[in-house]
Amino acid sequence: MKILIAVDGSVYTKHMLAYIAAHDEFLGTGHQYTVLNVSAALPPRATAIFDRETLKNYHDDECERVFKPIRTFFKKQGIDAEFLTKIGTAGDVIARTADSGKYDLLIMGSHGHSALGNLVMGSVTNRVIAHCKTPVLLVR
Repeated sequence: MKILIAVDGSVYTKHMLAYIAAHDEFLGTGHQYTVLNVSAALPPRATAIFDRETLKNYHDDECERVFKPIRTFFKKQGIDAEFLTKIGTAGDVIARTADSGKYDLLIMGSHGHSALGNLVMGSVTNRVIAHCKTPVLLVR
């Protein structure tokens, strides 16, 4: 199975990884894993000041901060994974990546906001579900 795992480094990512570790059906050599972190685009005024290499290094550093403990998790599990970084609006990028990569399953943690919280703050999870054709496993 080709599995995309969307991560943001939050406590919800840790809950999701713990869930995966506790369910043997998600681990094993029969699966291909890609771990995705989406970095928010910087405002145009900020990007106008810095050259492309500096911006790329900034985004790479931010994503590596998120990836470091996840690399350790996969290493402890004895599983190889590809790590992918993208820039943009998280919900849109995750859904597009899942669909264009022809993944069999997308796994992600959910913050579990209330309906009012989603209305006020928006929700990456809602956006992914609304735009993604790939099956999604949400872990709260």
